Amino acid sequence: MELLEQKKNIYSISVQDITTRATVNRSTFYAHFEDKYAFLENWMMEKFQMNLQKRLPDDSIFDMNSLRTLVQTVFDFLIRFRQYMTPGDKQFEPMFEIAMQKEVHRLLLKWLRGESIAAYSQERVEATALVLSWGIFGSAMQYSRNPQDRKVETMVSDVLEVAKACLASVRVL
Repeated sequence: MELLEQKKNIYSISVQDITTRATVNRSTFYAHFEDKYAFLENWMMEKFQMNLQKRLPDDSIFDMNSLRTLVQTVFDFLIRFRQYMTPGDKQFEPMFEIAMQKEVHRLLLKWLRGESIAAYSQERVEATALVLSWGIFGSAMQYSRNPQDRKVETMVSDVLEVAKACLASVRVL
């Protein structure tokens, strides 16, 4: 974060900058990461996971409050993330976005598998988690790019209504 604030964009951060700040040598860096892009993807994923963990501990139950918290967290994180993106950083967006969407999918799948939905196939549960994760993430991504006049709270409520309809197909919530 310090490097990002200092350099003002992701593109200008080098492996040398990272290793100097972390007080490790380059060979240690490359033992863990293929390049700075792999490091940045890992860093973004960890930031997002820590954010989720603060708001939704591992023992969180799957209910409307947890789902609202998940949706709100995704929106908040992407809105904040955009503040650090410059036109030169556009090439990194898909890498970060895919990593974040995968984490949303992982959490939803964990929740859905924990529910008593034995009447539905594993494929149906996985498809529900996939559609729901992309719906939540895609809505937040689109909103973060172009919020217009809508309040984030309104968007979160609208996304929750659609999510409830999706979850009704597997009788959850």
